[in-house]
Amino acid sequence: MNLLKIRQCCAVAAFAVLSLPAIAAPGLFDDDEARKAILDLRAKVTALTAKLDAKLEEKADKSSLLELNNQNEQLRSEIASLRGQIEVLMNELANAQKRQQDFYADLDKRLRALEPKKVSVDGREVTIEQSEQRAFDAAMNLYKAGQYANAATAFTNFNVSYASSIFASQAQYWLGNSYYAQRDCKNTIAALQMLLKSFPDSPKTSDAMLNIAACQIDLKDKKEARKTLEAVIAKFPGTDAAQAAKSRLPSTK
Repeated sequence: MNLLKIRQCCAVAAFAVLSLPAIAAPGLFDDDEARKAILDLRAKVTALTAKLDAKLEEKADKSSLLELNNQNEQLRSEIASLRGQIEVLMNELANAQKRQQDFYADLDKRLRALEPKKVSVDGREVTIEQSEQRAFDAAMNLYKAGQYANAATAFTNFNVSYASSIFASQAQYWLGNSYYAQRDCKNTIAALQMLLKSFPDSPKTSDAMLNIAACQIDLKDKKEARKTLEAVIAKFPGTDAAQAAKSRLPSTK
């Protein structure tokens, strides 16, 4: 390979480096190593190109065949060295490009994870943050796994963090059920009464009232239990909840 061909190779490397997309602002692209590598590559390729230009000019200036022959071995050695450096530069460039591609792929994945999503809850379709959905799902998974104490904590934390969430009424209902599963009737009643007060139109209202009545019976507060069951019958006539309330009335005598 002669010097002209080597210079062409170096030019290709230079073009590849210089055409690499400019790195974004540090706040967006934190890969300092990749950014420095690309700057170094540009400097190295520029230096190699200049050196080859000098060699070509030097060769053109030498008219003596003898002198050219004497320089032949030295030039061959330098050419081999330059070829090796070009290969190293191209490898470094490929690695830098790969890191940049990986960064943007990871960034895109992270941004998609933050995008709001549409959900339908109790007949209402709304857009929520994915972190909100994950927090509610995590609490529900604890409940389904029978980890009722942890579920109660998770539902409580959810309603603190997402007080206006579309899932707030469901979180309150399942908070009450988490206490009920632990036979913690006082906290069950408090949680479910909060549901009735804060979300009177919740589709879980009748179930919540039945659970309140069950806890009132367990606490020997039959008078309040009867009032609760009668309220279910009056508010939800002809429903399974009303039928269940009627069947439990004898236990309040």
